[in-house]
Amino acid sequence: MVSKRKISFSLFLVMAVMFIILILNILMNFRDYGLQSVENKAKAIAQTVKHSLTSHMVNGVIDNRELFLQQITKLENIDNIWLSRAPAVIEQFGIGNNNEVARDSIDEEVLHTGKEKAVIDEKIFGKSSYRITIPYIGSSEGTIDCLSCHTTAKSGDTLGAITISMSVDDIKEVGIITVGNTIVIALVLIIFILIFVNRLISPFLMLFDSINRVMKKAQKGDYSDRIGLTNGKESDSVASWIDSLLEKLQTTLDDIEQKINVFLVHQKTKKEDPLIDVKLTVNRLADIYRFRKTIEHDEYINEVYDRLAYVLKDKFKLSDFNFIEADTTHKNVEIVYVEKEIHCAAQDGCRADRTNTLVDSCQFHDICDKFNHDTNKYYICIPYSISNDLDFIVSIICDTKEENERVRALSPSIQDYIDAAKPEIVSKKLMQILELTARTDPLTGLFNRKYLEESVKTMISQVKRSDIKYGILMVDIDFFKMINDNYGHDVGDQAIKVISQTLIENTRESDTVIRYGGEEFVVLLYNCDENYLFDVSEKIRIAFSKKEIPAGTITFNKTISIGSSIFPLHTDNFWQCLKFADLALYNAKDTGRNKSVIFSPDLIKDSELNEQQY
Repeated sequence: MVSKRKISFSLFLVMAVMFIILILNILMNFRDYGLQSVENKAKAIAQTVKHSLTSHMVNGVIDNRELFLQQITKLENIDNIWLSRAPAVIEQFGIGNNNEVARDSIDEEVLHTGKEKAVIDEKIFGKSSYRITIPYIGSSEGTIDCLSCHTTAKSGDTLGAITISMSVDDIKEVGIITVGNTIVIALVLIIFILIFVNRLISPFLMLFDSINRVMKKAQKGDYSDRIGLTNGKESDSVASWIDSLLEKLQTTLDDIEQKINVFLVHQKTKKEDPLIDVKLTVNRLADIYRFRKTIEHDEYINEVYDRLAYVLKDKFKLSDFNFIEADTTHKNVEIVYVEKEIHCAAQDGCRADRTNTLVDSCQFHDICDKFNHDTNKYYICIPYSISNDLDFIVSIICDTKEENERVRALSPSIQDYIDAAKPEIVSKKLMQILELTARTDPLTGLFNRKYLEESVKTMISQVKRSDIKYGILMVDIDFFKMINDNYGHDVGDQAIKVISQTLIENTRESDTVIRYGGEEFVVLLYNCDENYLFDVSEKIRIAFSKKEIPAGTITFNKTISIGSSIFPLHTDNFWQCLKFADLALYNAKDTGRNKSVIFSPDLIKDSELNEQQY
C-alpha cells in the first residue's frame, strides 16, 4: 500500500503544519493580548500615581508619597514601583528622601527622550515580568500648572518618570493551560480526521495500488494478474470491471495464439507483449491474404512465381534468389525463376529436394556440390512440398554470413507465403499439364492439331507484323497401312516415333513439328523461302529413308512423301495454304511416292479449288 502510506503521510504532514501554525498563532495572540492588558494596567496605575502625586503636591503632603507608593505595590501582580527625578528637578528639589534618581539605563533613556519604554523578561520555566517606565512631561496648560512649582523646567521638559514592574506569570499560566487544551483538542481532531479519511479513501487507494501493479505487469506483456477485492462497494465494482476486461483480453490472446498456427508458421522469437504479437500477426495475415487473393486471379503459374518473387524482393529485401521445381514422379528438376543469376546446376540434382531438408552453406562449407563455389557467396536452399508430385525449392544467395542468418530467420515467414500459394501452384500446374496434354500428342510428345488451331492466329499476326514467310510441310509415311497389317499396330507406333524423331532432328528450334493425324505430320518452317523449303523437305525424306524401324527381331525401312507450300506467298489464308501443301502431298503420292513436291497453281483442279470450301 505505497500510495496509502504516501497519502496518509502527506495528510498527516499537512495537518501537523496546520496544527503548529494554529498553536503558534494562539500563543502569539494570547501573548500579545496578555502584554497589552498588562501595559494598559501599568499605564492606568502610572496615571493614577501621577495624579495622586500632583494632588499631594498641591495639598502640601508630598512628603507622604512613600506610603502611597507602598500601598500601590500591594496591588495584585505589582512587584515594584519607583520614581526617578529629572536633572532639572534634582537641581531644584534635590534627590528626595528615597533617593529618587535614575536607577538604570532605562530610566536614564526615558528621562532623556521623554518616551515611555517597556521591557519584557520572559522565561518558560522561571518567573516572567513586565516593566514599563513612563515619563512625566511638564506643562503650564490645564487645571494644574506644573511649571508654577518647577521653575527651573520649561514646558515640554521631562520632570521625572515612574517605573512599574509587574509579574505576568498568571497570564503565562492561563496561556499554557489554554494552549494545552487547544493541543489536546487539535490532536484528538487530527486523529479523528486521519482515521475517518483513512477509512474513507483506503479502498480507493488499495484499488489504485492494485491497478498500478496490474498495469505495470500488463505493460510488460503479462495480463494474468488481477485486482481482486478492495473492501469498498464502489471500488470493488471498478475492480470487478477491470478484472473482467483483463480476463477477456487474456482469454482472447490465448485463443488467438492457439488458433494462429492454422494460418501461419510462427517465428521462434516473440515480442514481450502479446498484443504486439497479435498486431504483427494480423498484419502478416492481411498481407498474405492480399497476396493469395491476387494470385487467384493470375492466369499462369509463371505469374504466381513473379508475385512470389516480388514479395521476396519488396517485403523481405532479398536480391539474389532462384525458384526450382522438382517433379518427384519423373525425377525432373527445373529452374523456373531467376532473380539476378543462376548459381547452381540444380537440373543435375538438387540436394534440398533429395534430402527434403534445408541446405545452409553456413552450417557446412561446400555442402552442395552443384553450387558454383567460385563466387565466394553463401547460400540457403529451402524445400517446400507442394503436392505428392511436386516440390518447390527457394534458393537464396547471400553476400555475408549475417545476411544468411537473417534469411534463415525469415524462412517461417517465407513459408507462410509458399503455403498461401500452394493451392494456386497446384491448380495452375495441373492446368499447365492439362493444357500441355491437350496440345501435345501422347505417343510422340509433339504438338497436336489443337495446338496448331490455337497458334495460327499468333502466327498470322507475326507474319503481318514482321513480313516473314512460313514454309508448310505435309509429311506422310508411304504405305503406312501395310505396316499395321503386316507387323501390327505396335510396330506402326514405332514407325510414328521414328518419323517424329527424324522431323525433330532435321528442323530448327524455331520450327514447329505437329502430328496432324495418324501418320500425317505438319512442319512449320520459320522464315523460309522456296529453296530452303525444298532442301529441308529432301533432307527429311532422305534421313527417314535411312532409319531402321524395329519389328521384333528384324528391322525395315520405309519412305515418306512430302508436300509443301509457302505462307503467305501462295495465299494469305493459312488454312488454304495448308490445303495447298496437302495437294502437293497427294501429287507426290500419285506420281510415285518417296518424293518432295512444292505447290504450284498447276496442281489445282477445278473441282477442288472452289474457294467457297475454304
